[in-house]
Amino acid sequence: MPKELSKKIVLLSPAHPLRGGIAASSERLALALQMAGHEVVIYSFSLQYPAFLFPGKSQYTEDPAPAQIRIKTRLNAIHPFNWWQVGREIARENPDQVIARFWLPFMGPSLGSVLRVTRWFSKKKIQITGLVDNIIPHEKRVGDRLFARWFVQACDDFVVMSQSVGAEIRGFLPASKNLEQAVRFAPHPVYDTYGSPMPARAARAALKLPENEPMVLFFGFIRAYKGLDLLLEALAFCPDIHAVVAGECYEDWAFYQHIIAEKGLEKRVHVFSDFIPNEQVRVFFSAADLVVQPYRTATQSGISQIAYHFDKPMVVTKVGGLPEIVTPDVSGYVVEPEPQAIAAAMRDFFEQHRSLQMIAGVQQEKKRFSWDFLIQQLLREK
Repeated sequence: MPKELSKKIVLLSPAHPLRGGIAASSERLALALQMAGHEVVIYSFSLQYPAFLFPGKSQYTEDPAPAQIRIKTRLNAIHPFNWWQVGREIARENPDQVIARFWLPFMGPSLGSVLRVTRWFSKKKIQITGLVDNIIPHEKRVGDRLFARWFVQACDDFVVMSQSVGAEIRGFLPASKNLEQAVRFAPHPVYDTYGSPMPARAARAALKLPENEPMVLFFGFIRAYKGLDLLLEALAFCPDIHAVVAGECYEDWAFYQHIIAEKGLEKRVHVFSDFIPNEQVRVFFSAADLVVQPYRTATQSGISQIAYHFDKPMVVTKVGGLPEIVTPDVSGYVVEPEPQAIAAAMRDFFEQHRSLQMIAGVQQEKKRFSWDFLIQQLLREK
C-alpha cells in the first residue's frame, strides 16, 4: 500500500490474554490491517467483567500471546477515572482512526467515555468507527438502550456484521444523518487462524469418538439463546446421528442432562464441557460432518466462519443474520428454530448423501467473507 494511504489505527477491543471470539477476531483484524500497510495498536481491558458478572470459569486464556501485534492492557470497564486516563493515552498515540469493538451494552459507559475523552484531547480530527457485533443483547437488561446510546453517540460511523444490527443502530441515529454512509455492512470474515483441517479419522480418534457414525457439532459456549436443547430434542428424531457438544456451559447443565437422559441420548451425545483452546478447535471441526447452530436469537456468528474455514456445511436457524451467512442447499440449511425442522435438515444431509455437494458449495461460498472487504468498509471516510 502506498505510504500516503497508510493510517495509524487504535483498535479498542478485548485481546489477549482475554479469551473468546471477540478477542480472537480483533487480533486477526489487527493482523489484516497491518498486512494492508497500517500501523495498529490494540487497547484492551485490564478488567472486562467483575467476577460476579462473568458466568464462565475464567475470562483468560492459557494460549500464548499472538505474535506481531502490539497489545496494551489498559481499560477497566467499571472505573470512571481509568476511562479518563485511557482516553488521554489513546489521544497521545495521535491516531488517524479509532475502531471500537462493541458487543454488549454493559461496555457502553466505558467505551463511550473513552472515545469522548480521546476526541477532546486529540491534536487532530480523528475518525471514530464502531465495529458492532451486537447493539442490544440477546438477554435484555434494564439500561441496555441507555448504555448503547452513550456508545453510539460517541462514534462517527459504524460497520456491522449483520443487517439486523444495522437496523437497530439506525434507530439510535438522527433522521438527518446519511444512514447509508454512516452504517455499513460487512459480513464476519472467515476465521483462518485455527490451523489446517486434519483427517476425520484422526480427529475422532483423538477425541475418542465413534469412527464411522454420522456426526454433528455444536460448538461454543452454551447459553439459553443458543438452543442446545433444540438440537438435543431434534436428535430424538434422528436415531443414527451422533452429536459432539464442545464448549463451556454458562447455564445449569442439569437442564440439558435431563433431556439427554429423558431421550436416551447418552451414547450419542459426546460432551466436552471445558473452554476449547485454540489448538484444539481444528480437532473438533475436523471430527464433524455437519455443524449445527440451533439458535433462538442471533446477530451473526463466528462459529459459522470457523465452519467455513474447515469446509463444513451448516444447519442454521432463521434468526438474525444467520440466513445471510448460509445459502440454502449450497453451503447448508436454513430452518425454523424447532426440533423437527432441525432434525429434517440433519436427516436430509446424511440420508441423501449431501456431503460432497455441500462441501463444494462451502468452498465457493466462503469467498464472500474476506478480511479485505471488512477493512475496506472500516476505513471508508465518513
